[in-house]
Amino acid sequence: MDLGKHSQLSNHAWAVADLLRGDYRRHDYGKVILPFTVLRRLECVLESTRDAVADAADKGEEREFFLRRAAGHNFYNTSRYTLKKIAGDPKHAASLMNQYVAAFSDNAREVLEKYDFAQQIKKLDEADLLYQVIGKFADLDLDPQVVPNQAMGYIFEDLIRRFAEASNETAGEHFTPREVIELMVNLLIAPDADLLRDSGVVRTVLDPACGTGGMLSAAEEHIKTFNPGATVKAFGQELNPESWAICRSDLMIKGQDPDHIAFGNSFTDDGHLRERFDYLLANPPFGVEWKKIKTQIEDEAAREPEGKFQAGLPRINDGSLLFLQHMISKMKTPALGGSRIAIVFNGSPLFTGAAGSGESNIRRWILENDWLEAIVALPDQLFYNTGISTYFWILSNRKSPDHQGKVILLDAREYWQKMRKSLGDKRKAIGADQIREITRLYGEAFTVADDPEHPLHGKVKIFRNENFGYRRITVERPLKLRFELTEETLGKVRTSLTVHNPIAAGSDIGVSDQLEAIRPLIGSTWWTKAEAFSALHAAVAAVGSPWPSKAPFLKSLRDAIGVKDPKGEVQYKKKGDPNPEPDPDLRDFENVPLDEAIEDYLKREVLPHVPDAWIDHEKTKIGYEIPFTRHFYVYTPPRPLAEIDAELKSLEAEIQILLGEVTEG
Repeated sequence: MDLGKHSQLSNHAWAVADLLRGDYRRHDYGKVILPFTVLRRLECVLESTRDAVADAADKGEEREFFLRRAAGHNFYNTSRYTLKKIAGDPKHAASLMNQYVAAFSDNAREVLEKYDFAQQIKKLDEADLLYQVIGKFADLDLDPQVVPNQAMGYIFEDLIRRFAEASNETAGEHFTPREVIELMVNLLIAPDADLLRDSGVVRTVLDPACGTGGMLSAAEEHIKTFNPGATVKAFGQELNPESWAICRSDLMIKGQDPDHIAFGNSFTDDGHLRERFDYLLANPPFGVEWKKIKTQIEDEAAREPEGKFQAGLPRINDGSLLFLQHMISKMKTPALGGSRIAIVFNGSPLFTGAAGSGESNIRRWILENDWLEAIVALPDQLFYNTGISTYFWILSNRKSPDHQGKVILLDAREYWQKMRKSLGDKRKAIGADQIREITRLYGEAFTVADDPEHPLHGKVKIFRNENFGYRRITVERPLKLRFELTEETLGKVRTSLTVHNPIAAGSDIGVSDQLEAIRPLIGSTWWTKAEAFSALHAAVAAVGSPWPSKAPFLKSLRDAIGVKDPKGEVQYKKKGDPNPEPDPDLRDFENVPLDEAIEDYLKREVLPHVPDAWIDHEKTKIGYEIPFTRHFYVYTPPRPLAEIDAELKSLEAEIQILLGEVTEG
């Protein structure tokens, strides 16, 4: 079915908006159009067996098994009504519609209930629009022989996009561009081509953020290109009720079990709790916060030893890496055949979070378990709701022997073609030939990376897992002080004397007298702490006042009169300490690659510049990041100054001509 035909059909459905105008706000059109489209599709699918199901119901064969067998699908309707018949009885349209919907099997009726369909029927009837809307959809031919499943998916997506635009929402919250799904499924499944050709192949696929089900449908179609006889069982979960309803109805139409599509939050209400899958893929929403479910997520992370978020928790305003951990928890063990994962991320999960952060710990967990197979950079402006750069992460717990311990980075940012018409933020598309080329390049990645003469050598790089790891070391330098008494530091001394209560019992000498005793020393500078304390002690002792000797006071006094000075005395926290007291203001941090000795790095990179530095090993943390763009950066020299100057002069001349034309006018 060509694109023009499916556009014509979606236009037919959307034409109902002309009837709704005035009684419905523009952003509510989809509440009518989407469920009626689903209903009409279900009706067309059941058309050939409607009478057989109704006959079975009339005979009392009410058991689910018999009714499904009569329908030839996992859903059915026991009524003899059709939309055309109901449209022909305007006076009773609402009552007949409610009876018609009630006659669907539970799994189909639940889909319509998610649209609050009964309320829409009531509202349309009160506006005297119901029979007209029913008539419009009764004329919409969505018979599977005319509109195959894939084309039906396009129609659904086109309607959702229009609905989202009318609501000032983002279409990307509902579905992913088809060519992106196709490429993603290719990369996910391509390494298994030989396995999928075996007879009797059964594969399970999960999308925990399945939207309208586009990825699940594409995965099934792609697997069957290798083996038409393969059995593909699709599973999903979706939080948006309308997207869930469309996905569920779409899979019903294709003969899948609609009960495999769970409704709700994948993190807190897992609809596939104990299931494990062969393939997992998702395009989760970017940058969505998880504050509302913070308690449940933290409780899950604390569960030992099976908590699926134990590796770490990302920052509260981006739950992307929670999706990936959730998917990893659904992988089959290698002994049972293992699993493969593909997920779409923006750039943030590659590098956000320093060593020891939740994000870094999650990356570390993935890489140290050798699950990350590849990261593929995609063109920007590829999605409907964002123009930012995006990436595929491909993971597997059954890597081939030559791939173990290694990660592919593939740069596909230049594989795009400009769209004739933008759709939201989507201005670029990946063409069919480009999809094939990227897929081929992925399959030949090791060969291309090893051959400097290959024309695509610069598009692929291979790294060992540990290449992405580093130790974040804390470089300390000694605290150096000189000591001086000024009016300002005298005030700090007053505070120290008051807090530490140095006056001996029975003494009539107070803090004020002590301060007066040392006031003559204002303007003095000492280069060692011992000299400073000795001078102050002697001044106070001369007036007969006791001098505190407890460590807290002496520390407070040092801080009061000490002034940082590169030429000052090195300070120690306590006598005999091998390392000086560090100066927090001079503290620095360095990232040392995992495959390099820390002391060697210190000698080469630090000590030539600051010879008195040392490393506080107790503060060392291990981190992981994947600086994708850095590895593919190509330096572009600036243009010659003469060329820039000539361009500026040319522009100035053009401006003068334009100004002259304005003046003459």
